[in-house]
Amino acid sequence: MNPCLEASFCDGKPNTPQPGRLPAGPGAAGGLAPVPYELARRGQPGAGPGAVGATSRSLCAGGAPSLSYQELKDLKKTDVLHVDVRERWEIDRFGKIPASINIPLGELVEALQMDPTEFKEQYNQKMPSKSDPVVFSCLAGTRSKQALAFAMSLGFSRVQQYAGGFEDWVKHEPPEKK
Repeated sequence: MNPCLEASFCDGKPNTPQPGRLPAGPGAAGGLAPVPYELARRGQPGAGPGAVGATSRSLCAGGAPSLSYQELKDLKKTDVLHVDVRERWEIDRFGKIPASINIPLGELVEALQMDPTEFKEQYNQKMPSKSDPVVFSCLAGTRSKQALAFAMSLGFSRVQQYAGGFEDWVKHEPPEKK
């Protein structure tokens, strides 16, 4: 049976409460307010299409290619576009995987359909063609799987995801900070 149909998270991890809170959301004094860990994993409410878990089941790309840390590290030595679909505040607060660009999940469908000049201006990166290799990542695989499904639905044929996401990357090496 497809784990995407059995769990609240598309990456097959059960929707179990996580202890603690991440101090990261916008809106409080100083610009940051505590955000429950689970919301940080799913995306903040109102962050755009697919940001909240209810949508993840219908967008799950079951059996989609998933990379390990070492596979991603090796692939990054080639001409691959690595897109981190976490929210900007997550990148600002926690850092990012080196050589990745940030396109929040709520902007992804529009971004992948932009005029190439506009894409370059907005993301400081060449727009990928539908046959270019693209890897999506997020915090732990939920949003990157949704991004993969979005890209595949738009005709991108060489897309993969790093399901371990930022959580896995920082177990191996430090993130890039702004």
